[in-house]
Parts: sequence; structure tokens; C-alpha cells
Amino acid sequence: MRAFRRATMHQTESTGGGTVIIRADYILGEDLVRRLTESEGVILAIPGTDPASMIAVAAHAGSQKVADVRAIVAHEVDCESDQIPDGIRILNPSELGSEYNRPLRKRVAPLVLSANDTPIENIERVTFDAVYKGATDFVTKWVWPVPARWVTRWAAARKITPNTVTTFSLGLVVLAALLFAQGNFLVGIAVAWAMTFLDTVDGKLARVTLTSSRWGNIYDHGIDLIHPPFWWWAWWYGLKESSVQGMTPELEWALGIIIIGYVVGRLMEGVFKLFFGIETHIWRPVDSYFRTITARRNPNLAILMVATLAGRPDLGFLAVAGWTIFSLIFHAARIFAAAWVRASGGEIRSWMNEPS
Repeated sequence: MRAFRRATMHQTESTGGGTVIIRADYILGEDLVRRLTESEGVILAIPGTDPASMIAVAAHAGSQKVADVRAIVAHEVDCESDQIPDGIRILNPSELGSEYNRPLRKRVAPLVLSANDTPIENIERVTFDAVYKGATDFVTKWVWPVPARWVTRWAAARKITPNTVTTFSLGLVVLAALLFAQGNFLVGIAVAWAMTFLDTVDGKLARVTLTSSRWGNIYDHGIDLIHPPFWWWAWWYGLKESSVQGMTPELEWALGIIIIGYVVGRLMEGVFKLFFGIETHIWRPVDSYFRTITARRNPNLAILMVATLAGRPDLGFLAVAGWTIFSLIFHAARIFAAAWVRASGGEIRSWMNEPS
């Protein structure tokens, strides 16, 4: 960070043959940098201290205009000057980028920060928040962000790789399942929450340190996709082994509902994305809100934890089955609603991608 503050700017060749110039005393979001490299003939500018002025912080220009554009980014030529080359557009962050971040399923202003004028603590907080997913469960959205930022900072400083964190979380997946199967529900829940926390950290660590990889994405999401049914089976088995009266028919049915419901729910999400081109959780605001509580791993764990603390892990299991049925009904209704809109000539697009 200190080296960037002392530097004036960074200049590199783009893949299209032009030159991308970025002031090194400004921090740009990864999405904004990508948009810049794809848009030749652009100067990225932000409002100056004078409301009528603009400060150039980055640009992408062809070889014949690099020198002129570089002078503007270096503030040797004012952004409003008549010396700006023909064919060069001056865009603000929202015009160059987009307030809708589709990979992270959220709406947020493109990130541009002054490294000189922004405290380090604020830079860390803003850059971390910028890589945090928007449409997710309530634990990941509201409980984990602050501790996850602390642990991500700690791991990044020690050069711990995201895949190392994912591997450790895989170990916790297995340990939690064993504890559930033995009827050690409270200890198992603590281990399971630790796993979900690391599942938040590994992705944030990869994005903050720009070390995301195809294999890491498959590794992380593969574990996320596969392990929940094993946890729910292990919970059922733990109830079976620890029950004095034996397994009741209701719990047998609950196991089938939870596991089959999980698979069907995932398939429903895939069907929505296949037919309508977006994830079901980001279609309308109600879908994003329901994503915070839908019958997925973390909300289910919360139900089981409350029931176990009350001394009835069996009732928690039945409650998860009931919530799974309700969630399936909700998502089925959303598929039919989207199909009706499409059949009526309407467009299925995310509410996050609509004008403010």
C-alpha cells in the first residue's frame, strides 16, 4: 500500500492492443478494471472537490492517443480541457461499470477509493464488503461479515491460501457428521458453525487477494453442494442411536423429506436459471428476502440449534422437514409466476439490474 501511495500511476498493455493506465494512488474494484480493459477510448473520472470538476483516475486508449490520455490521467491536462483527443469518452464509475454485480448477486456502486485520502481501516472494510455476496442466508449476510473480515485479514497477512481454508473446512464437515451420528448434537453444531464460517472466509480470501481459480471454485462449491444431506442423515442416525423408544415413523419420513427436498430444491434453482437466465434468488425483492431464510444449510442449522438447546433435537429435525416443504412450495410458485410473466410477453430480469 505504501508503494502505491508513493507511485503516480501504473500503465500496462491491454489484450486488445490499446494501453490501460491506472493511477496507483487510487483503488479500483476488480469489476471496474475489467470493464476498463474492455472499453478502449475511455477515461474514468470521479467528481473533484469542485462540484463542476472531474478527476481522471484511469483510462484505456489506443496507441496514437496514449500520450495525450496519459497527460490527462497524470493531471497535466484538466479533464474539462479542449485538449482531450477526439473519440475519447469521459465516464464516471457508474457509467463505465454497473451498480449490479451479477456474480455476487447484489447491487453496489463501482468501487473507486483514494489511497491517500481514505484511512486503511476504511479501505479494508470497503474492499471486503465489495466482495461479499448480496443474496445469501441471514447468518452469512448479518452474522459472519465482521469476524470474517478479521480472519480474512489475518489469513492474507500469513499468505494462507483459500484452498487451505477450504480443506480445513472439509475436515470440519466430516467431524460434524461424526458428532451428529454419535448423538453429540451441541458439539456437532458448534463444529458445523465453524465450518460454515470458514466457508465464508475462503471465498472472501480468494477474491480479496485476487487468487480465485477455477479449481478453487469447483472445490469450494462442490463441498457446499454435496455435504448437507450427509449432515442431515447423520443427525437422523444420531437420533436413532440415542432414542430409548426407538425411531418414530415421523422421523423416518422427515429424513426422506429433508434429503429429497434438498435435491429437488437445488434442481428447482437450476430449472429457473436454465429457463429464465437468472438465479431465482435475484428475480424480485421477495426472492432475495426469502433466500435469507430458505431451507438451506445455515437456516436449517439454526432451527436444529434452537431445538437442541431446548432439549428436543428430534423436534428440530421435524421442523426442518416442515420448513423444507414450505420452501419447496414457495420456489415452485415462483417458477410458475415467472413462466406466467414470460408467457404474457414480460421480461425476466433481476430487480437489482433495474434503474434506481
